[in-house]
Amino acid sequence: MKKHAGVLFATGATVAGLITAVPPAVSADAGSATAAARTALKWTDCGTKKYPTLQCSSVKVPLNHADPHGKQITLALSRVPHTAKTFQGPLLVNPGGPGGSGLPMAGFVATSLPREVAAQYDVIGFDPRGVGKSEPALNCRPRHFSPVRPDSVPRSEKDERVNLDRAKAFATACATKYGGLLPYMDTVSTARDLDVVRRALGTQRINYFGYSYGTYLGAVYAKLYPQRVRRLVLDSIVDPTGVWYDDNIGQDYAFDARHKVFAAWVAKHNTAYKLGSDPAKVEAKWYKMRDALRKSPAGKKVGPGELEDTFLRGGYYNGYWPHLAKAFASYVNAKNAGPLVEAFEKFGAVDAAGENSYSVYAAVQCRDASWERDWGFWHQDNWNVHEKAPFSTWNNAWYNAPCAFWPTPSLNPSDVSNDELPPVLMLQATEDAATPYSGGVTLHRMLRGSSLIVEEGGGNHGITLSGNACLDRHVADYLTTGKVPRAKGGGDADAVCAALPDPKPLPAAVTASSDTSKGSVLHRLIGFRS
Repeated sequence: MKKHAGVLFATGATVAGLITAVPPAVSADAGSATAAARTALKWTDCGTKKYPTLQCSSVKVPLNHADPHGKQITLALSRVPHTAKTFQGPLLVNPGGPGGSGLPMAGFVATSLPREVAAQYDVIGFDPRGVGKSEPALNCRPRHFSPVRPDSVPRSEKDERVNLDRAKAFATACATKYGGLLPYMDTVSTARDLDVVRRALGTQRINYFGYSYGTYLGAVYAKLYPQRVRRLVLDSIVDPTGVWYDDNIGQDYAFDARHKVFAAWVAKHNTAYKLGSDPAKVEAKWYKMRDALRKSPAGKKVGPGELEDTFLRGGYYNGYWPHLAKAFASYVNAKNAGPLVEAFEKFGAVDAAGENSYSVYAAVQCRDASWERDWGFWHQDNWNVHEKAPFSTWNNAWYNAPCAFWPTPSLNPSDVSNDELPPVLMLQATEDAATPYSGGVTLHRMLRGSSLIVEEGGGNHGITLSGNACLDRHVADYLTTGKVPRAKGGGDADAVCAALPDPKPLPAAVTASSDTSKGSVLHRLIGFRS
């Protein structure tokens, strides 16, 4: 993915240009560690029908790690305990975000890995600070995403002002409700939390498996505590040199390209959807649908912004394409808005958990790195990108716009380059829109001795434990032996796996809710905007 420089670097804004070393951490096993972290965790049964062996616990961590005896907050933990005689320690898992809940992730990973591999680990899920069942949990502005929102694409100065007021209101609400917490909502603090968890687990080293933003969190932890890392699996990799503004601009181009691939898939299956066999004309019908929804939202719920949210999910996972195409075709061909409303409720609607996730997303991204505070900069940059990539550029801009008005000053991104780690296993799809391929290559070069497994032609975000046997074999081998493949020739890839074929149209009786495939389960856990 070609990175966008645009106004960002021309004006010298502080994003990727001011990467700094991670500040020194408190000694990993310092005597000042909290009493809770020195005490064995108490696990209670919290199994579900799907994950019957799941256990739950919690641990206290300092709000401010520079003041370990000060105010404490609580992290919620989950575990599927090992059952094999060979025990390889805890495997901490994270679904991304920032803001994703990791509690169910432990059950998913433990049941998705080969049984003999999972049996060797205590698979540990966690809700990061501010998330889910951790306390306090953030929800800055309930109903911030209630439909119907103003159109994402401003047609006038008045339109733009309405969306600006929403962004400011969100930032103000966060400051009002969580002013004492926001200065400590950042990736470095979360990484230090993980080391408190490590101590509470009573282990010298951890294994870690992260998706999406979880790859950045894992890289920051590894920078802080390289001697504490045993094995590190990173799937769908954040470019650490673009945190976070430039990474978001890169997503705008990549999601637009992915939306065009979706239109081409719909055109290929014209017999099923009857939207035409020309991809460009199919895409034009999608934008015509968007214009119609601006004038008359479907079911008084789905306007242009909600439509973008709904179809953005298809950019993360092509398993959703048949459901999205069905809703698209019903609206265009039969003037039936019902399936479109259903698709929004399944893929685009934001519930209380989503409000929590977004609040943490904003709190971490706005604090982690510098954001331009002059809205004129955002205005010009996003119009420039929109001209080439109109699918979700302005939608994404408003999603991140509270950072222009954030109440706490920003940190500088962490330099996660590292030559002190054991072999790291990295996995990346070439056409991933949420974390474009170039980011995987960048981090691969920054982590000396890492191994990059490439899914050639793959466009999904989150590619392991979702049906690709080749990728999953690399993960299982690594977690079993600690060994990684090495390239025999030139190039960045140490091994290549073919992508799974695109989906086919589904029978009418098959709904998104009834889809229990590995890919669908994984992507419900990862969510989107991860």
